[in-house]
Amino acid sequence: MSIYISDAGKKKLQDHYASYLKTFNIPFDREYINTRFGITHVLVTGPKEGKPLFILHGGNCINPMTLSWFSSLLYEYRVYAPDTVGHPGLSAETRVSSQDDSFANWIVDLMNYFRIEKAGFVGASFGGGIILRLARYFPERITCSILYAPAGIVLGPKVDMIRKILLPLMILKVNGSQKQLAKIAEAMSDGNMKDIDAEITGEVFRSVKLERDMPKIVEESELQNYLAPTMIIGKTKDIFFPGEKLIHRAKQVIPNLVESQIYESGHFSSDKVLELEKSDMLRFLKKHY
Repeated sequence: MSIYISDAGKKKLQDHYASYLKTFNIPFDREYINTRFGITHVLVTGPKEGKPLFILHGGNCINPMTLSWFSSLLYEYRVYAPDTVGHPGLSAETRVSSQDDSFANWIVDLMNYFRIEKAGFVGASFGGGIILRLARYFPERITCSILYAPAGIVLGPKVDMIRKILLPLMILKVNGSQKQLAKIAEAMSDGNMKDIDAEITGEVFRSVKLERDMPKIVEESELQNYLAPTMIIGKTKDIFFPGEKLIHRAKQVIPNLVESQIYESGHFSSDKVLELEKSDMLRFLKKHY
């Protein structure tokens, strides 16, 4: 069963995907890999002799959008950026449970294909939750990781998400109101979402049967064997995963949390904040990878 509401919407998002890639001004190789959960499209770039770095994108969005948040890393490492199965992009539309070992096995399939035993990982939002599933089931495959405003540790207040995201989303789906899309973008980014990102987000909301199954909230006992150096990034105005609450609990459940940073930002950062984040992430990787 397709995750898309219409073929026209699917094509629009694939066109956005292609256009967004062109903004990187860096060549990408494309790999289509057969995993136990279906074909996975992977963007590969960076120096071939560079250390392997998997970058996992946010949920219910296209890969290049959140990959752009980590653009400074593409020149330093051999980057593997898969389109998450069951989410908008070019991979199989198979919906995969984020409550068990499914996504961990999906990552292992990709690593085995590229003959990578261990790697560094960066995950944004839903992608961070996938890293936590990998840390639970295959911690030995992770050399170090950056959890960027990750799912799987805490959740924001339900009342805020209903009022600021779900209700405007319901109205948007009925009448396509740009006013409601602007409200959602404001809530997600504290007013700093780029126009192209807001446009793509609106198209996802209109054209995709959204994945509502968020990654499992990790339990402390699940990560006892995960000892890789880990950095976590939180945002003070993140409606999904409030930064202070996120970092407080991360310190309780992640054994080797060597660095935590919190920025004045929504879930989507401004360009100014992104530059600070990129610098801090690159510094962390150079020290721990």
